[in-house]
Amino acid sequence: MYAITGITGQVGSALADALFAAGRPVRAVVRDASKAEPFVARGAEVAVAELHDTAALSRAFSGAEAVFILLPPVFDPAPDFLTAEDPAIASIYDALLAARPKQVVALSTIGADATQENLLSRLTRMERVLGGLPVPVTFLRAGWFLENARWDVASARDDGVIDSFLAPLDRKIAMVATRDVGQLAASLLDERCEGHRVVELEGAGRVSPNDIAAAFSRALGRDVRARLVPRATWAARFTADGMSNPTPRMRMIDGFNEGWIDFGADAIKGTTSLDVVMAGLLSKPVG
Repeated sequence: MYAITGITGQVGSALADALFAAGRPVRAVVRDASKAEPFVARGAEVAVAELHDTAALSRAFSGAEAVFILLPPVFDPAPDFLTAEDPAIASIYDALLAARPKQVVALSTIGADATQENLLSRLTRMERVLGGLPVPVTFLRAGWFLENARWDVASARDDGVIDSFLAPLDRKIAMVATRDVGQLAASLLDERCEGHRVVELEGAGRVSPNDIAAAFSRALGRDVRARLVPRATWAARFTADGMSNPTPRMRMIDGFNEGWIDFGADAIKGTTSLDVVMAGLLSKPVG
């Protein structure tokens, strides 16, 4: 049995697709049983558990041969998010310790090895905590998701412009499709390794903001250009969007722009192209 958290999201659903295609038994770990109905229709079991509910999570992982962990992102964390107790991470640790599956794959991120604090540092903390488990754990560090371009669909379609915090506009960074993340996660869950390891994953080629604009242009049949958002305006812009603590997010973007968030030469390369991802984004309702 493969217990999957975050199964209703983009990575989790891609992982489920890969596991079903391989004939693996799936247990969907969800907060709301109704959200798992599409997976139940394909043969999955359901376990209802909140990540911070250790007892329920332990039951959800019980008897599972392998477990996939996806820690939900927090885009506007409290100022003490790296020093205060993190109930979800602590609960995941305790539940895995109780269940002791043969293999754990935890979705981490590019930049989890960065020494400068930023929004991604919560996953650094997750790696450190789960690295103390006496079971095999693979930390799958994925690049910037290509699907983040969904936030630009409306402006590209309506105005022919996408705003970019990444700079300069022609600088290519490690991005990857969530489909590739899910497929690699499925393969890693099938492996039997000893101890703890890190696997890095990016797309077949690196992508710049200008590349994303060009992909929009091809898909929409109209000119689309990338427009730089000046660094001096970020705090006001994020605050206007409702964030109370934008600094971690700003430092994350700084990390990509300044190069201290990156992969080395040994990252695994995915196969899903930017144009394929773009076609998928444009086929969905905007909203």
